[in-house]
Amino acid sequence: MLKVLIPTIMMFPTIWLTSPKWLWTTTTAHGFSIALISLTWLKWTSETGWIMSNSYLATDPLSTPLLVLTCWLLPLMILASQNHINPEPINRQRLYITLLTSLQAFLIMAFGATEIIMFYIMFEATLIPTLIIITRWGNQTERLSAGTYFLFYTLAGSLPLLVALLLLQQSTGTLSLFVIQYAQPLLLDSWGHKIWWAGCLIAFLVKMPLYGVHLWLPKAHVEAPVAGSMVLAAILLKLGGYGMMRMMVMLDPLSKELIYPFIVLALWGIIMTGSICLRQTDLKSLIAYSSVSHMGLVAGGILIQTPWGFSGAIILMVAHGLVSSMLFCLANTAYERTHSRTMVLARGLQVIFPLTAVWWFIANLANLALPPLPNLMGELMIITTLLNWSPWTIALTGLGTLITAGYSLYMFLMSQRGPTPNHVMKLPPFHTREHLLMALHFMPVILLVTKPELMWGWCY
Repeated sequence: MLKVLIPTIMMFPTIWLTSPKWLWTTTTAHGFSIALISLTWLKWTSETGWIMSNSYLATDPLSTPLLVLTCWLLPLMILASQNHINPEPINRQRLYITLLTSLQAFLIMAFGATEIIMFYIMFEATLIPTLIIITRWGNQTERLSAGTYFLFYTLAGSLPLLVALLLLQQSTGTLSLFVIQYAQPLLLDSWGHKIWWAGCLIAFLVKMPLYGVHLWLPKAHVEAPVAGSMVLAAILLKLGGYGMMRMMVMLDPLSKELIYPFIVLALWGIIMTGSICLRQTDLKSLIAYSSVSHMGLVAGGILIQTPWGFSGAIILMVAHGLVSSMLFCLANTAYERTHSRTMVLARGLQVIFPLTAVWWFIANLANLALPPLPNLMGELMIITTLLNWSPWTIALTGLGTLITAGYSLYMFLMSQRGPTPNHVMKLPPFHTREHLLMALHFMPVILLVTKPELMWGWCY
């Protein structure tokens, strides 16, 4: 764990001491070297499930794919932000990259934590850099209200979790993930216990987000700069799913009764947010709502608590992280050229940028779960689990899949096909940097098709 955490911390002096001319090159190279080192986590040698450097930081098959995804995305965020941040004074550029790096450090400690209270502290710490990135570098004037939504939704969800964790510590005497699974099963029978159960999960359901507490997400996505959108979609939403998987192990006797309203909300959210996507005019808002729809499936898979459900959830989280991040990068490249996110005002771009239209097509197909991509594998596993749990769910998940295909094709046709408007002229060409960025998003998705057991979690 320290072989990645120490180089991440050493990025801070690198950022502030590098000469301005080499700032972006050096930080990107440093980020890629950390990402390559993190791939060594995927070589599994332990029989027990945990590999640790000390008793506070460890990796297991559940956290490893998310840790590698975190490390992989930092250099991609730096690559994507280059054009957007370059005109600013050098100290602001350094501060921006510092915030991205601090976000990576917090996320590594959150996914690697073996004490639940340490996970909680790092879960909350990720708020601060994300909030500064949204409110300081956002594109529109709405960014302050977006930051407020983001902060208060997450804080209101997390405070009950803190109380619930302190009560758990009091009753079991430990919050260590190693020990707590061998502790005495909790006798949960009173109303107080039901409220405690809800307190343990609500923070993660807000972060995922579950339909009904998702209103902060489209606002935060639309107002955030490209790196903010990438890290929100790719990793911060996954913190919710990861936390749920860790907590569900302890909540068992009550879960059988209490999961129904949450599964209903998750499945209904797939259809509702998919339908909202079909009506969107704003490109980033459409991609943000599609994230809520996919996370509804993940929430359903986790709440049912079968090995297939857990496996499908991890696979879909990793695949969605890469694909939605790629879509936000593409939306940003279009925005940087046309200065508009409204799809009607910037359509027919395929004629001007044919290679970029190929990237759009690939990203949309991955988003609607084209075989043999891992998105399809995750969705199929979760849909099968839900069908096994209750045959009626096939109506909702099947309709959700159809709507997903509908809005993905709608997004592609609106942004790439059709007549090019007369006001779209003198657009700067796409750079090698941007094509490299897309390739680095899509390459892991393709490679995971060949070795999917890297992200099956505990279930292989």
